[in-house]
Amino acid sequence: MASTEEAVRTGQSTLQELAKRHLWMHFTRMSAYHDHEVPIIVRGDGCYVWDEHGKRYLDALSALFCVNIGHGRADVVQAGADQAKDLGFYTTWSYAHPPAIELAARIASLAPGDLNRVFFTSGGSEAVESAYKLARQYHKVTGKPNKTKLIAREIAYHGTSLGALSATGITSLREPFEPLTPGDHHVPNTNTYRLPDGISPSWFAESIAEKIEFEGPDTVAAVILEPVQNAGGCFVPPDGYFQRVREICDEYNVLLISDEVICAWGRLGEWFGAIKYDYLPDMITTAKGLTSAYAPMGAVIASDRVFAPFATGMHSFTHGFTFAGHPVCSAIAMANLDVFEREGILENVRSNEGKFRETIEGLRDIPIVGDVRGTGYFLAIELVKDQETKETFTDEECETLLRGFLSGELYRRGLICRADDRGDPVIQLSPPLIAGPEEFAEIEEILRGVLTEAVKHMHVHSGTGHFAVRPGV
Repeated sequence: MASTEEAVRTGQSTLQELAKRHLWMHFTRMSAYHDHEVPIIVRGDGCYVWDEHGKRYLDALSALFCVNIGHGRADVVQAGADQAKDLGFYTTWSYAHPPAIELAARIASLAPGDLNRVFFTSGGSEAVESAYKLARQYHKVTGKPNKTKLIAREIAYHGTSLGALSATGITSLREPFEPLTPGDHHVPNTNTYRLPDGISPSWFAESIAEKIEFEGPDTVAAVILEPVQNAGGCFVPPDGYFQRVREICDEYNVLLISDEVICAWGRLGEWFGAIKYDYLPDMITTAKGLTSAYAPMGAVIASDRVFAPFATGMHSFTHGFTFAGHPVCSAIAMANLDVFEREGILENVRSNEGKFRETIEGLRDIPIVGDVRGTGYFLAIELVKDQETKETFTDEECETLLRGFLSGELYRRGLICRADDRGDPVIQLSPPLIAGPEEFAEIEEILRGVLTEAVKHMHVHSGTGHFAVRPGV
């Protein structure tokens, strides 16, 4: 407390001092800020945010894949304030209130097929955790108590709570917290850029069937997949992938969970990724764009089939969160969806996604750019040492390239995106869904300058496409 009071009294870089003294940022190397400023964002408007010094940045990550309608929408926030005047909070544990009821009905009307039951959470990890638990309890109450295992994909990220982390296929995130929830198993993701020679894309779906057979069909509760996998860099499914996965799940009485914490609410140009890729899951997990991050909220959207065992008799889903279905958050979500419909947000993505892709594809002339992939307003650029051989970078080189150069330089030039090496090194782009050609051109211009500089920074040998880290870099 004394250190806080001292910082306030001095008035010297107060926010910086307080941040460094008290704020524990998520997934952050706090030591990195001993000699550098914490990036403090103080204002947002549309596709842009400003830091404490007044510098403007194009937010090409929508904060964290979530500010879908853009920053600065006071009208959406006002809906929450108005709701708080009538009812600031009440629980959905054995009670209901109008905002939660109305939002649940609206979500059900937009969801595919018979996904008509909405179980609210406070965010994405909670949604995945809830779906995982619901899958286990569903099988118990339907007479299959041994069906407890979950199958996910390698490198996929599904959240940070213990069950969701168990589903996550990223070793570096799992290791610090092991042992994790037992019964989670992983299959190959749909990285067609690095598909081994002689292997057909149909193998991706068949590997799920093989894993179910290996584990024993009577022990597998669910398969959880993102429509487009985020971690690793926007892996899209090959044609027919989800249709075959649906057939496999039906054959083995396994529930299919579509993890759409990122992919729902227009990110791919549809309300849900399952609609874009024409498959019907048993559950959808969602968050982020549900409120465009103007309030924390998530949900599991379950099918009538999954709900049926809990509709009669003595069974209840023995799970919940205090703030799930919060009336203020529900009102904000409703206002957010009003913006989507009134301002044609989905239509904007559909009209401009081709131009976005074309603009980013234009970076392929830079030797470090190996692949551009994704769909909608959700793209990734994979970085390579050699375009022809697709040789990737070593861990040491990734550290130098991503953290030692790209992340800081992109930010310095006014672009917020993600330079990530959960898998092979990529730059991820996920701008607000209101963005258009002008913003795409700005993204491309900054990326071109920084990636061209990265070629020099990593000492590319002319004509070979091969990189070597300079001594001392």
